[in-house]
Amino acid sequence: MAVEAVIWDFGGVFTTSPFEAFRRYETERGLPKDFIRTVNATDPDANAWARFERAEIDAAAFDGLFRQEALRLGHDVRGADVLPLLYGDLRPSVMAALKTCKAQFKVGCITNNVPTGHGPGMAQSAEKALAVGEIMALFDAVIESSKAGVRKPDPRIYQMMCELLGVAPEACIYLDDLGINCKPAAALGMTAIKVSDERQLLDDLAKATGLAF
Repeated sequence: MAVEAVIWDFGGVFTTSPFEAFRRYETERGLPKDFIRTVNATDPDANAWARFERAEIDAAAFDGLFRQEALRLGHDVRGADVLPLLYGDLRPSVMAALKTCKAQFKVGCITNNVPTGHGPGMAQSAEKALAVGEIMALFDAVIESSKAGVRKPDPRIYQMMCELLGVAPEACIYLDDLGINCKPAAALGMTAIKVSDERQLLDDLAKATGLAF
């Protein structure tokens, strides 16, 4: 089936990966490598992170619940310390690729985010929030987990996007920096691209769409 839509994750795709900031924080604090990711991966559907992304708890509750989960794994890390690490630097070349795709296909964004910061990109500065807003204005449809009450990798969120765009999953390309979020998209029939870095993203998207970036 011909490509009709390109669906994008936000963090780690349009921005540098928060995992880089997690690792810097862990090194500075003498924490084990990937400790924050381990906390987030423990009980992944019901932990503080999942509940916050579905807007079931607020930032104050997340702060305390994340700390309790971290302490159970042996280290004292507050949720309030983790949140500022989420907001990466924007990638202009990926924004340019979005504009190129928009000229040919429908474009959508599915983002797991939390009800804090400014907008879907969860920016902490007004300047960055403005840039994020410029990107978001390009999409034909945006689904934010904190507003929809459902988060990736729940297959429903991908089906919701297909309905909004009026396309079949088989006609979609999906980009995300997490393999766990790519698997349901692929299972539905989408062409899933796991993003590891900027150049790989652009190369794989060019192959999938036939466009030049």
